[in-house]
Amino acid sequence: MASEWQKLDEGIRARVHPTRKHGVKSDLYFVLRFTVDGKKKQEALGWASEGWTLAKARAELAKLKEAARTGNGPATLQEKRAQAKAARDAEKSKPTIYVLWETYNEAHKGRASSYTDKSNIAPILARFAKATPDDIRTAHVDSMRRDLEGQGKSAQTVKHVMGLLRRIIRYGAQRGLCTVPDISKLHFDMPKVNNVKTECLTPEQAKALFDALDADPEQNLASLVRLALATGMRRGALLALQWDDLDFRTGHITLRGEVAKSGNTSQIPMTAAARVILEGIERTSSPYVFPGKKGGKRVEVRNFTDRIRKVAGLPADFRPLHGLRHTYASWLASSGKVDLFTLQKLMTHGSPQMTQRYAHLADEAMKRAASVIDECLDLAANAEPARPAGAKVTRFKND
Repeated sequence: MASEWQKLDEGIRARVHPTRKHGVKSDLYFVLRFTVDGKKKQEALGWASEGWTLAKARAELAKLKEAARTGNGPATLQEKRAQAKAARDAEKSKPTIYVLWETYNEAHKGRASSYTDKSNIAPILARFAKATPDDIRTAHVDSMRRDLEGQGKSAQTVKHVMGLLRRIIRYGAQRGLCTVPDISKLHFDMPKVNNVKTECLTPEQAKALFDALDADPEQNLASLVRLALATGMRRGALLALQWDDLDFRTGHITLRGEVAKSGNTSQIPMTAAARVILEGIERTSSPYVFPGKKGGKRVEVRNFTDRIRKVAGLPADFRPLHGLRHTYASWLASSGKVDLFTLQKLMTHGSPQMTQRYAHLADEAMKRAASVIDECLDLAANAEPARPAGAKVTRFKND
């Protein structure tokens, strides 16, 4: 049976629990009694096992009486708890970088950059998880950049990390969740990236890659790598490719907008080589051409591509899917048969500037084409002049 309430002090009551223990003693439950605006109040304070003591109960009661007398602060425990909850809710809705990232990530599920974004967000949250955009200054971002560079991160990786932070803040501002700080307070000084340097296989390296693919037991993934070189498709587009995206009648491959870097749906030609690769793939019940476990969308092929790279003896820094896209573009640009505008369309680049990294290869092809005139001039300079039949030949004195 429960014990009776005991008066411990003026306005403080307590009850000893019959079975509940606090250490070796029985647990004690504290209640406060006081008056607010002429009305009597009785409110539960809590258990001794939760940290309450008679001294703390006296201090809490004194605060409530002072608030009721002065009108400053909560005059009841109910008001105090309501204010504390409101503060917690406000903290949860505060536009911190963590909150903005969670909102952005949830709204952009399935985007082409989701895998790299999850990697790039780590150094951002390590510094700015609890900060709002208004808390961040240019010096803070510069410090993060220097740290990443000190860790040996490439200029492209540093640029991606800084770009993600800027993108998150802009997304929050567009949704009314925060404001973008003035440029005098927050400016992103992006590192310069040498886009001319690309990963490109030599014909000999490509042959070694083909041999490694032919010998590997996972032929579905081997076809994915072959298709990467035959079409120049991005990793995200390859993994998201569905059988419904293939039109063998018209010879086109549809690249879905939801996984495209630009967000736009586009089409590329299905070449004879691509058709042979696709027709050789064993189709399953999955809608995906390169399905993952249980027929769903595959999200990662790194183990396979790393194995193939090692077997083929390719450089350690060669990224197979990314590198094969560059190889595709480099081979076309250097062929002298594909102009940069057409290459831009085949690569589904959003702007000509992205295709300019291959301009130097196209220039070399143009030089080779222009050098044909050298042969023509040489032929003209050494040709014998045509003469009428029976004409007398007059030579110069020094002939």
